[in-house]
Amino acid sequence: MRRLGYDRYGVQGGDEGAFLAPEMGRIDSRHVLGVHVNALVQIPSMFQILVGLVVFSKAERARLALFKHFRDDMMGYAQIQGTRPKTLAYGLTDSPAGHLAWIVEKFKEWTDPSAQLPEDAVDRDRILTNVSLCWFTRCAGSRANLYYEGFHDLTKRRRRSGVPTAVVVSTQDVTIRRWAERENEIVHWTELERGGHFAALEVPELLVADIRAFFLTLR
Repeated sequence: MRRLGYDRYGVQGGDEGAFLAPEMGRIDSRHVLGVHVNALVQIPSMFQILVGLVVFSKAERARLALFKHFRDDMMGYAQIQGTRPKTLAYGLTDSPAGHLAWIVEKFKEWTDPSAQLPEDAVDRDRILTNVSLCWFTRCAGSRANLYYEGFHDLTKRRRRSGVPTAVVVSTQDVTIRRWAERENEIVHWTELERGGHFAALEVPELLVADIRAFFLTLR
């Protein structure tokens, strides 16, 4: 960014970007003005979960229930990619129908629960474009390997960032502010009433409005 002429800049990321954006703040805190994330995931210890059962508010308990459901019933995709990425890659690279099912399942489970079908939340052509990019580039193996690398790094406690951070939480997100504040200097927190995990595809106007509102406070 400095080579491009930007002495100070902001960073935004969702999903995997919600891991990378805060890291950029830690690496280049002198120049990163602020960090904005959505679809942030925090992996708590069992002790933190037990403490949460005692001290959490009603709203936090509801979010904790979402997290436990995600951890117990919805993480099969992550477990196999995080432990056996190359084995999975053969099946996904061999079958376009299998590859489609693998990705569309996430659009079904992670979009706004008011959507009966994935294309009710995200335009069908956008979903098919997303899947096509993965299929034609044959990236199932490298994509899965990202989870393998993450699994061996995810539980490590990260140095707390002092960069002002904003978090947008959708109806399907599982992060809890108390957990997120362990590693981030959160100064802006927004909970959306609609939209799911894929906020940039489902409710882009809400996400963009929040990004603008946050960074305007840092100018």
